Amino acid sequence: MLVPGARVPLSTYRLQFNSRFTFRDARAIVDYLHALGVTDAYASSYLKAVPGSPHGYDIVDPTRLNPDIGSEEDYWAWVESLRACGMGHVLDVVPNHMGIAKSANPWWLDVLENGPSSRFARFFDIEWHPVKDELADKVLIPILGDQYGEALERRELQLAYRDGAFVVAYYDEVLPIAPDTYGRILSDTLDRWVTDHPGDAADELEIILAAAANLPERTTRDSDHIALRAREKEVVKRRLAALTGSSAEVRALIDSCVERFNGVAGQPRSFDPLDRLLNEQSYRLAHWRVASEEINYRRFFDVNQLAALRVEDSAVFDEVHRFAFELVRRGGPTGLRIDHVDGLYAPADYLRRLQKNLSTTGDTEDTEEHTGTRTDLSSVSPVSSVVESSPLLERFDGTSFYIVVEKILGAGEHLPADWPVAGTTGYEFGAVVNNLFVDGRNEAALEAIYRRFVRERREPLSFGELGYRSKKQVLHETMSGDINSLGHQLNRFSERYRHFRDFTLYSLISTLKEVIACFPVYRTYVVPGQPVTDHDYRYIVEAVSCAKRHSPAVTSLVFDFIQRMLLQQTPVDAPEQWEERARFTGKFQQITSPVAAKGIEDTALYVYNRLLSVNEVGSDPTQLGLQPTKVHDWLAERRRRWPLALSATATHDSKRGEDVRARLNVLSEIPGAWKAAVTKWRAQNRRFKTEVKGAQAPGGNEEYFLYQTLVGAWPFDADRDGALTIFLERITAYMMKALREAKVHTSWLSPDVTYEKAVERFVEAILDRRRSSQFLQSFLAFQAHVAELGMYNGLAQLLIKITAPGVPDFYQGTEFWDLNLVDPDNRRPVDYEKRRQVLAGLKGCATAVADCASDLLASRTDGRVKLFVTTRSLEARAQWRHVYEQGDYVPLPASGARCDHVFAFARRHGGDVAITCVPRLVASVIPDGAPPIGSVWGDTRIDVAPALAALKGPPGVRLRDVFTSAILEPDEARTIPVSKLFERFPVALLVLVPSNPSSPSGPSRPSRPSRPSRPSRP
Repeated sequence: MLVPGARVPLSTYRLQFNSRFTFRDARAIVDYLHALGVTDAYASSYLKAVPGSPHGYDIVDPTRLNPDIGSEEDYWAWVESLRACGMGHVLDVVPNHMGIAKSANPWWLDVLENGPSSRFARFFDIEWHPVKDELADKVLIPILGDQYGEALERRELQLAYRDGAFVVAYYDEVLPIAPDTYGRILSDTLDRWVTDHPGDAADELEIILAAAANLPERTTRDSDHIALRAREKEVVKRRLAALTGSSAEVRALIDSCVERFNGVAGQPRSFDPLDRLLNEQSYRLAHWRVASEEINYRRFFDVNQLAALRVEDSAVFDEVHRFAFELVRRGGPTGLRIDHVDGLYAPADYLRRLQKNLSTTGDTEDTEEHTGTRTDLSSVSPVSSVVESSPLLERFDGTSFYIVVEKILGAGEHLPADWPVAGTTGYEFGAVVNNLFVDGRNEAALEAIYRRFVRERREPLSFGELGYRSKKQVLHETMSGDINSLGHQLNRFSERYRHFRDFTLYSLISTLKEVIACFPVYRTYVVPGQPVTDHDYRYIVEAVSCAKRHSPAVTSLVFDFIQRMLLQQTPVDAPEQWEERARFTGKFQQITSPVAAKGIEDTALYVYNRLLSVNEVGSDPTQLGLQPTKVHDWLAERRRRWPLALSATATHDSKRGEDVRARLNVLSEIPGAWKAAVTKWRAQNRRFKTEVKGAQAPGGNEEYFLYQTLVGAWPFDADRDGALTIFLERITAYMMKALREAKVHTSWLSPDVTYEKAVERFVEAILDRRRSSQFLQSFLAFQAHVAELGMYNGLAQLLIKITAPGVPDFYQGTEFWDLNLVDPDNRRPVDYEKRRQVLAGLKGCATAVADCASDLLASRTDGRVKLFVTTRSLEARAQWRHVYEQGDYVPLPASGARCDHVFAFARRHGGDVAITCVPRLVASVIPDGAPPIGSVWGDTRIDVAPALAALKGPPGVRLRDVFTSAILEPDEARTIPVSKLFERFPVALLVLVPSNPSSPSGPSRPSRPSRPSRPSRP
């Protein structure tokens, strides 16, 4: 929850930091973002990550900045530049996991060196007593490209001595050797060498090795022994480094021993010493495929290089967040975005602890400089007759910080109301608004086209069933080890009770898989010792009921047992049993979300290809279209519940860019033309297919996916020299990722290179002008029509995002047309210099805005028109800030022949009103492709009476359009013809013109300006 005086972004702009976009680069565009109208940067994590990380989610040291991005001086220079413009920034915090690749994480290396006795052992979510006995007190390290024995005897594992410590190197991975095993490396030759080399060096070497051998055991959990080991092992290393630096004889001894341990190629027995040494370590090296079944540390999803953290432990929480809190205290981040909150053991507790810490980190002297973007929320308007006042804006205690969480909400699911946050990062907003531009009336036609194209004659697989099967596939292929561990926990509990002990381990594991695969949401939030909420109860019961239906041969008793465990209804006779049940519940809740993410987002969304525009993170592919009334209801509810959550239409996680989706939505309006087109294209391109293992590559489903992708992502400048070559490279890479994610003909685990090459050749062939001239002629004509209509969808979606309840969020570069595909495609460099030049030109046409708008519309393919709508709308949002942050949401009805093709609402606060009106489903409005402006709207009118009902003063009302400066006056019935609203431009944003001609244009109750250095607009 937010408080009076807490900094609330008026808008955010996502920046993806990496070695190609640094703090200096970010500082260079602060003035551009400020001029655009953005109030807050939204930064990807900039803490130290794996070297070369393109995204920053693989943090290896949360106590320092990422040197790939810049120095501390660079960082504070960027922050000061933001401050100078009255801007802040939201930092992406990653509490669920850390990167452990390339031996770059000192905490993880300490665990590998010292096992359970490492002071960082409690930091990572490691099962030290897993199912496999051989892994007791060890960590499985699945980094090998082949079987362990093969890698060892090919000399891929190399013992080395570096700076007083022994390590084993595997390409770019360098793992520590426990100091208490150093003696084994020298033992075979040490006695003879000491005899042959008497003196101080030999004595010192023996003392060092004795100290190493006498270190506290690596299995100790005693805090004093842990501290002693941590201290003394470093003494051993320092002394050994000093000795080898001063004694060439000792160094020669060590080098000869290392060489002997590394074995001789072709002599298997020569590798026995190194094998024995590695077996004594607190880790077990293994082939990467072993991870799926035997991994004993929790990961981010199924990524072996990302090890999960235990931030539920207060000591871990403090250390992981210490540096971030320090940055906040010093005036750095002014808001936080919490990554993958569903991965945490107890999200609500974590968020409360976060707020508690942040409430004590504020520095008044630093933060006073940000008053330009402070929000005075003490003057919230009384309960509206249209929309209830927001509880979020009323629950203030003076201590909270702006926090949003990355949370994917299922159908009908709501963010827990007691979480002390401003809301989510906005996936659900994007899904709802996108569906406004999908024509659900053609669902049956789209389904028939899809089935016919992929030649699916049997009863089609529902998305729900596909999601279930995909989650089962993930559980089997990449996360069976996690489920086996959970099953053993459950088995230990069941053995304690006579009513449950007959459930076999196999039945418990298989039943758990069924329940998880059937889970209707990403996770529940059951808190042991507290009543289970109604919605969590419903989700658990629904999942168990579904699992029973899928497993009719399994006794329902085992399902009932799991349900009782999750609902905290099983008997407990002792505190340790209560803790065991609580731990099972917590671990179960942590595993359902990655299974859902991998099964739905990264599998099913690449298989169910009926209409790709709704195949998006946080979206439901079975939901084709939403009626305006439903969207109004949803936005009104958002205003009431989470008015300060982010509103995102494109993110770094998006499957495709926002304007790709805007284009593909058009297909829902023209199913007949779409059917004719793809049928023709399939016939024209059949000759480019290749038979692979008795099937045609690509298959029908993949070909359908490809055609939609081409229609959605085809660049406006494809005729420019080299543009098509670049696009071909992007599409080819994208198709390879899509094929592997789908896991039908190939996958990341088992790539079928032959199949992939066949698809690659197909893509190259159909985009070759010499070989596919007929296809390209047909395709380009169809695509141009769709792209034309898609631009109006894009502008409409953009204006809704900026003016609807919530904080509009912009992904980097999307102020031009966003034709990106999934990462890494959407992390390509952004041409900010071009955007800066365009913005400067737009600012220069302020005195002739109507002509400017018309000119931009005429040249709409170059993207300037989207930037124009962005900056003009953000300026209005800043000028009428109180209307957008605190104002009511008022749906505005339409009448007339085209009433279903417009969407309008007002934001109202006190004596000020701002009205948004956009077109939707315009294919039938403008069949010739001309802009949807002027007379095409016929008798359609917008009723603005609900927006103006509470206004006081003279009966006459004048409204000014932000984009054209046109003055509009409602008639006596307080309606406005859409033909007038869209007379010169296809979207409209109306604000009140003051009734007193002598008064300046602007809000009747001015709020503090977001950017004090910017003069008020005339």
